[in-house]
Amino acid sequence: MPCTKELQIDTKAPVMVTGATGYVAGVLISHLLDRGLTVHATARDPSKKDRIQYLQDKADESKGTIRFFAGDLLKEGSFDEAAKGCAVIFHTASPFAMSVKDADEDLLKPAVKGTENVLTTANKTPSVKRVVLTSSCVAIYNHACDLDDIPDGVWTEEVWNRTSTRLDNPYSLSKTMAEQKAWVVAGSQCQWKLVVINPGFVMGPGLKVHPSSESVQFAKQLVGMGNSMPAFPLGAVDVRDVADAHIAAAFIPEAAGRHITSGSNTNMVEMAQTIVANAKEAPVPKIMLWALAPLFGMTRTLVSKNLGYKMNFDNSKAKDELGIDFYPLEKTMCDMHQQLVDNKAI
Repeated sequence: MPCTKELQIDTKAPVMVTGATGYVAGVLISHLLDRGLTVHATARDPSKKDRIQYLQDKADESKGTIRFFAGDLLKEGSFDEAAKGCAVIFHTASPFAMSVKDADEDLLKPAVKGTENVLTTANKTPSVKRVVLTSSCVAIYNHACDLDDIPDGVWTEEVWNRTSTRLDNPYSLSKTMAEQKAWVVAGSQCQWKLVVINPGFVMGPGLKVHPSSESVQFAKQLVGMGNSMPAFPLGAVDVRDVADAHIAAAFIPEAAGRHITSGSNTNMVEMAQTIVANAKEAPVPKIMLWALAPLFGMTRTLVSKNLGYKMNFDNSKAKDELGIDFYPLEKTMCDMHQQLVDNKAI
């Protein structure tokens, strides 16, 4: 829900958003436009008008304006033109896929090299005073069982994921390495300040439906599983809260460091219960789910190290410093489900 803090926004200074056609970026851009900002939106190929028209349509009905630029995570200097004159860079672009053929080429290289390229552009652009990076809670933890080794049994911004590998949660490894690279680059200069947002699993209504996104696929999975499913633990957050956290991170002068942006410590069953009648935990022993995991596209490691454990993220910093008043889980899920129904996507 809307940030409760006073924001110091200069609408005369444009801002840049990488990965503009992404799920989180779309809602972020929408909120920026509603506040009257000029957004420099980057996409791999902005000449494909059909892929960006919904963003232009939003700008046309908003107080702000939008300009489109080409930007390739793996091409040095490709963000330079978009960044000219911008006071803030929002770096949201990074591949999100839970299953890939080549972890290095599909995840690690674009995430880490892309972050380095964007921050190199920031260094070359004197107008840039702040960079807001979209990281993730998976840069804090690998598996739910990791919580047993954490003091006080709660994940805070001081904790880092140190166990993900190319074979065990390569996406989590990519987000961890990209954020670490960002902090190294930030520490080597004094022109701009880095503020990081670490969202949980992002759900909720997008600016448009993104059928191939992991979030939409997950929502469809919850409905498709009927009323019986495993209680896999998750930290979930509304995409609208994630967008507002980015804006607060950019325009609250004292904002600093990492921010766990996860509204609910929950699980698949609790999430399904908001949109599926009589949803309940599957009465199947963990050992059986472990044995059958590959048949459902899951690894046995995922089952053994997550099922039966709980999530416990401390989101007090996002609440206190960024003024985020998180949407209730039921509101997030119901609004997303309704959008999917309205668009015949589910």
